[in-house]
Amino acid sequence: MISRLTPLPPLAALRAFEAAARHCSFTRAAEELFVTQAAISHQIKVLEDWVGFPLFRRINNKLVLTSQGQSYIKSVNDGFNGIRHGTATLMSKEIGTVLTISALPNFALNWLMARLPRFCEAHPHIEIRLLVHDQSLDMLHDDIDVAIRAFDGTTSLHTDHLFDTESFPVASPALLARVPLDTPADLARHTLLHNLPTMEDWGVWAHAAGLVGVDLEHGHKFDSYALTMAAAAAGLGVAMGRAPFVLEALRDGRLVMPFDVRARRERGWCLVYAGEDEGRRHKIELFRAWILDEARLTREERA
Repeated sequence: MISRLTPLPPLAALRAFEAAARHCSFTRAAEELFVTQAAISHQIKVLEDWVGFPLFRRINNKLVLTSQGQSYIKSVNDGFNGIRHGTATLMSKEIGTVLTISALPNFALNWLMARLPRFCEAHPHIEIRLLVHDQSLDMLHDDIDVAIRAFDGTTSLHTDHLFDTESFPVASPALLARVPLDTPADLARHTLLHNLPTMEDWGVWAHAAGLVGVDLEHGHKFDSYALTMAAAAAGLGVAMGRAPFVLEALRDGRLVMPFDVRARRERGWCLVYAGEDEGRRHKIELFRAWILDEARLTREERA
C-alpha cells in the first residue's frame, strides 16, 4: 500500500519563515534575503495559508512566534540543517574536495611531509594543496582551510596545540670524530651554524647549559632551517637542531646529539582554523582529527 506524502510548502516561504523567526523581525529577514519587507510578509502569508494557522503575532509592537510557529520552526530548522549537512557531505565525499594547508617551510619539510601520505591514504577523496609560506592567518577566511604556526596567542581563530619543541646542538659524526665535543666549552673549537630566522637559539641553549665565554655569533649563517641542517650533516659545523624536526636525521645517523642539555622553546606549534564555514567543516574536522593523533605520537617520541 502506497501512502500519499504531504506536499512540501514553497521553499521561498520556508526561507522567509526561518529568517523572520530567527530575527523576530520581517525587516531584518528582508535585509538578509535581499528582498523587501512586503515580500517577506507575503511569503509568511502564503505559508500560513498553506499550513492553516498563524505563525506570528505582535505583542506590544514586538513580533513573536505563536505556539504553532514555535513548534513548526523546530522542524523547519531540522530540515534546513539536514540539507546543509547533506550538501557538505556530498561535496566532500562524493565529488571530492580540496584541503588547503598553510605551513612554514621547516614544519612542512621536516614533520608534515613524512606523515601526510597516511592522511591521503585514509581520505583519498581529499586533494591536498600545501602552501609553504608565512601568510597572514587572516587569509583563513578566504582560500586557506587550516594553518600550522608557532603559537603566539594573538589569533582569535580556533587553535589546537600540537607539540612543543626543544633545541640542542647537533653535528655530523665525521666532524666530531675529527674534533670531539666532550663538554659545551669545546664549542669554542668549532664553527657554529646559524639559522637566520632563529638566531637566538644558540643563546637560549647556552643559558640552559650554563655556557659562558664562547662567541655564539660567529660562524656560517643560512636563511632556512633545512639549509642549516644540511650544512651540519655535510660537516660544515655544529648547528642548533630542534626536536621533533631533527629526529629522523638523528635516527639514521646523519647527525648526532653530543649533549643531553635541551632548551625548551616558549612557543609550541598549533593547528589554526576557522570553524564557521559549513562547507569547510567536514574536511577540516577530518584533518584535525588526523593531525592531533599524529601530534600525540610525536609528543610520546623523544630524541
